[in-house]
Amino acid sequence: MTSSNDVVPPETRPSQTRPLNTLWWNTNLPKHLQTPTCPAYLQYAFDNAKDRAVLSTPDALYRRQTWPEVQELIRQNRLQDFTRVPSELRAYREFCSDIEQGYGSILNFILKERLRWELESADADGRMSFDDAKATYRILRNDWPYGFDPRIVHLVVWTKFALPIDPDSEIGDMSSAARKVVDDFVGKTFSEVSEKVWFKNWGALKSVHAVEHFHVLLFNPGEKLVERVTG
Repeated sequence: MTSSNDVVPPETRPSQTRPLNTLWWNTNLPKHLQTPTCPAYLQYAFDNAKDRAVLSTPDALYRRQTWPEVQELIRQNRLQDFTRVPSELRAYREFCSDIEQGYGSILNFILKERLRWELESADADGRMSFDDAKATYRILRNDWPYGFDPRIVHLVVWTKFALPIDPDSEIGDMSSAARKVVDDFVGKTFSEVSEKVWFKNWGALKSVHAVEHFHVLLFNPGEKLVERVTG
């Protein structure tokens, strides 16, 4: 738990008022790495109660989400309830900060280093197509997966075409036509895996907006399959 004092910008708080190990941004850090002020890449969490609560949790007390729990959250479209292991969330935010400084944006990094694509718009005719040559999509492991059961493999499918949203959806959810295209693709591509599920972050939850993508979760798949589809 965090106190009301934690939400005051750290620069206005004397470092002598509290032991370093009681400051939420020092959770899970060895003593020699603890600091009296919050790192710049974590200051967003002063206004983000969910992430601040996660970052305040010792890794030893964090409970990973089980496969049934993950499936139920996706079924209910409660994607905002996914979390990361506290120390991994910290590392992820530091990584994003470093990437933004080095590449200008997360998008630039993904395009240049992970996808090796030029930024392209959707097909002129609006066609959604996963062709056999993989010219229109690429499957990668999620470099920063959520805090799931370790047997769950988290993949991201990046596409060069848009997956239209439902104009009647208040949260920007996918259209039924786009959902069918993805359903068919996931069923065909991962037919060897009996337990699988996919989801697409609605607009407010996306970390990368300019390149279309959705997520595929596989429960305990064979490593050869994962290597084949991500190769």
